[in-house]
Amino acid sequence: MKFQESKILQSLPTQFFATLVQKVNEKIATGADVINLGQGNPDQPTPDNIVKAMQTAVANPKNHKYSPFDGLPALKQAVADFYKREYDVDLNPDAEIAILGGSKTGLVEFPLAILNPGDTMLLPDPGYPDYLSGVQLAKVKLNLFPLEEANNFLPDYGTINSKVKEDAKLLYLNYPNNPTGAIATSDFFKETVNFAKENQIGIVHDFAYGALGYHNKPLSFLQTPGAKEVGIEIYTMSKTYNMAGWRLGFAIGNPDMIKAINLIQDHLFVSVFPAIQDAAIAALSESQTSVAKLNELYTDRREAFEGAAAKIGWYASPAKGSFYSWMPVPAGYTSESFANLLLDQAAVAVAPGIGFGKAGDKFVRIGLLTSPARLQEAVARIVKLHLFKNN
Repeated sequence: MKFQESKILQSLPTQFFATLVQKVNEKIATGADVINLGQGNPDQPTPDNIVKAMQTAVANPKNHKYSPFDGLPALKQAVADFYKREYDVDLNPDAEIAILGGSKTGLVEFPLAILNPGDTMLLPDPGYPDYLSGVQLAKVKLNLFPLEEANNFLPDYGTINSKVKEDAKLLYLNYPNNPTGAIATSDFFKETVNFAKENQIGIVHDFAYGALGYHNKPLSFLQTPGAKEVGIEIYTMSKTYNMAGWRLGFAIGNPDMIKAINLIQDHLFVSVFPAIQDAAIAALSESQTSVAKLNELYTDRREAFEGAAAKIGWYASPAKGSFYSWMPVPAGYTSESFANLLLDQAAVAVAPGIGFGKAGDKFVRIGLLTSPARLQEAVARIVKLHLFKNN
């Protein structure tokens, strides 16, 4: 017998990052020494205290059973304590926190939890490609709003026409931003709350890079008065604590939205392995020294790469968060043709901006996930292609 994929699976967008990895692996297979700057996978190990907490938790027989469907109460309390300590945000652990098997899970499943087929949601362009998976799975309509460099890669709500605002039920934001590295201001978040209330639009703020600020600590959306009335924030352990492979995150905020996401997860999952939740409690509750050191590491890498790039006439868009540099494509190239050239001729892999949306096609994303020396070597290889005015 032969089986075909369902129409729903066939409707899903091509997985951008899987395609990128395939291209890089094909180049490596030729024997090339590829400097891979196209990934978003943290390269540092998980801090020792978290690993030790996990080791202890794995050995505890109580963790070999199913977790409570909604996650461990102790973890939800740790999340509440973390947000109070870091952002002075008060959360009710029972009603305002949902435990997720990674933030991607929540971001993809949330349209299924709160929208009906045919409803409209708003997404940023450029934006995290996997947001589109939720659109297709929920069978909802999509409207994109551009993030322009002239507006510091923040949306201009005044450009969204009245019909779209009337139809829209849900809007996704992401600051610090992937792929641009932009951050949100308190004024922008206040504007967002007002926009949501005026138009009855729910807000989902993807705070994946919340701990990674370039000189300044990024703001949580929930620090904004009224934010919990209109939306939720989704946080991941992946970037803050180098726990990408552990698959743990959480959603916090509006009780109705949290109830909906818990309900859909009741049907899809039985929460997360309890030992991982115990390790997350240690991560959130114990010393945050590792987070400060990680920020210093990414700052050094950013300065090494962007400094070297500037010397050849390649200037980054000013980034204030995340671990990415958002670099312009030289004249005569698309982001994809430029990325292909760098991989083919310099063995440097970058992520073409078109993978994040049409508005990203003038840029490539650089992942600062290797040593300063390796980042500088990448620029030294690129300079030999004579693409920039200072070559």
